[in-house]
Amino acid sequence: MAASLALVAAFLFALAAALQQKGSLDLPTISLAQPSSLLRLAGQTTWLVGTLALLVGYVFQAAALDRGRLAIIQPLLVTTVVFALPLGYFLTRQHVGRREIVGAAVIVLGLGLFAYFGDPAGGNDNAPGREWVIAIVAIAVVSGVLLAYAGRGGLSIKAAVYGTVAGMLFGLSAALTKPTLEYLHESIGTMLSHWEAYALALAGVLGFVLQQVSLGTGRLAPSVATVSVANPLVGILIGVLLLDERFSRPTWHIVLAIVGLGLALIGAVVISLGREAAREPAESPESTPATATALP
Repeated sequence: MAASLALVAAFLFALAAALQQKGSLDLPTISLAQPSSLLRLAGQTTWLVGTLALLVGYVFQAAALDRGRLAIIQPLLVTTVVFALPLGYFLTRQHVGRREIVGAAVIVLGLGLFAYFGDPAGGNDNAPGREWVIAIVAIAVVSGVLLAYAGRGGLSIKAAVYGTVAGMLFGLSAALTKPTLEYLHESIGTMLSHWEAYALALAGVLGFVLQQVSLGTGRLAPSVATVSVANPLVGILIGVLLLDERFSRPTWHIVLAIVGLGLALIGAVVISLGREAAREPAESPESTPATATALP
């Protein structure tokens, strides 16, 4: 049940990304340096429908996390990349070539291995505050370094960098969903009396904003793929290091599960980077409007 809910969430996230990108294509460049550019998105009906799909996706993700382990639920969200390919083709007329199809097949194969051989067990719904602080600071530092280089490449690089940071924040918010739901089971008042709920909301909102900047470049593949890679990586690290989730099966099962996860992430990177960045003109992303371009 948890895995099924995670797959529904992945589809909704892909649908949301495609619709939000479609809604941003008729607007000038989406940039953090121009907050009004983000506000203009609210006037796009397609973008609003995509945002609604995103919120419903969060509900399914929370339901999955409430029933399953972080280290198994988050990797399943990599299928967002697979769902995004046909949706991008139909909604924004982005070309899906052999490279994308092969990458998607590798993702499905890898996740199949991970889901079958990986069986995270044990674990906790929360961790000591000191450990959370260390994790949050580490994510903030890495995010800051990445954002400092976001404007030094072309549109695909910008999409990938902002997508990576958004994915890291989404991974953090997913991890914080575990303790928040545990408090919610007691009462709404209990949930609102703990910092985890507010940190979850802040990480989610920041990730949402950065994802819009990434999608605003018009590069759907690198945007969705990097979010889908960074999100589960952060989730797995927090699940193992903070929440004490462990694989309970024999060693060779663990090895195959790790190989499967690696294949899924490689498939996402293949779709993300490919030949698109190499073919992209070396021009400033701020000087180029967000227009849809064909993927290789």
